[in-house]
Amino acid sequence: MNHAPIHVTRTFLPPREEYLHWLDKAYSSHVLTNNGPIHRELEETLRARFDVPHLRLMANGTLALQLAIRALGITGKVITTPFSYVATTSAILWEGCTPVFVDIDPKTCCIDPNLIEAAITPDTSAILATHVYGIPCDVEAIDAIAKKHGLKVIYDAAHAFDVEYKGKSILAYGDASTLSFHATKLFHTVEGGAVILHDEEADKRLRLLRSFGHVGDEHFSLGMNAKMSEVHAAMGMAVLPHMEKNNTERARLCATYDAHVRPLPIMRPEVPAGTTHNHAYYPVAMANGKVREELKEHMARQGVFTRRYFYPSLDALPYVVSAPCVQSRDQADRVLCLPLFNGMSEEQVKRVVLALRAFFNGPVPAEN
Repeated sequence: MNHAPIHVTRTFLPPREEYLHWLDKAYSSHVLTNNGPIHRELEETLRARFDVPHLRLMANGTLALQLAIRALGITGKVITTPFSYVATTSAILWEGCTPVFVDIDPKTCCIDPNLIEAAITPDTSAILATHVYGIPCDVEAIDAIAKKHGLKVIYDAAHAFDVEYKGKSILAYGDASTLSFHATKLFHTVEGGAVILHDEEADKRLRLLRSFGHVGDEHFSLGMNAKMSEVHAAMGMAVLPHMEKNNTERARLCATYDAHVRPLPIMRPEVPAGTTHNHAYYPVAMANGKVREELKEHMARQGVFTRRYFYPSLDALPYVVSAPCVQSRDQADRVLCLPLFNGMSEEQVKRVVLALRAFFNGPVPAEN
């Protein structure tokens, strides 16, 4: 029986008429960029949703990281995680800083706070950590270390839209957090992102950095064009009303996976107590890289496409210098993300589960 392929993700699209409703507003105003009315509405709606003092939309999540670093005046060495998307490291390098990799806690895949202090030197100015798969870092331990040593803290929260820890948004922690609104994310604007800051002066610098460093004819600082357009903000306003339903659906899909994966020799990262998780991804870790590669190939033969996420461990990038981070490289070698997306059917979930069972337990009888 032939089946359409199941990809690891698929962009959620709101009903066409809902997006067109917002595009019609842009057409009516003839404003397509430069902090237009839809942009302002999305910015304020998200700021209120997360109950944070300052939230600024960006053209993408990588620029969000770069400008957060610059707005906070970070220089020198930045302690960071090797288990993240490459944008986390490239943003540090683009801003003229040096990434210093600290290994991860294999239980959560987030940076291990027990290793951070040993990496601090007089040149260290900040910690940039990633909430991996929407799993919160140990924000309390990181906060204590940062205060002790006078360091800034930025969280790459690209995976953490709507994640809460101990009753408040994960974006409330640190000096800054950044979000990605790329089309593959839970909430998206096709391309986009945001920076959350907790200091008003830093937020003022960010607004200038985002818009060429000037207001009207008055020029204040170096800046770039990191603004989000009205067309992208319109998609965000159309997607946002569907988030609660989508989050519930993803929780149900993950619960189905959990029930079937539990008996198999597969490891899953731990979500800390007190976390309201967003089920952004469904990562599974094999016993070793050989098994992971065999499983990936087996699933592809069944028309089920997985992703090595994250790979490679960033301490292994050819343009950085770092001692090997053993735990991160091990996870990067063993982890696959299974298909998970809104609109995934029960039949598709069944196909993924049957393919997994076939790999670990032998052939499954063919469907009639």
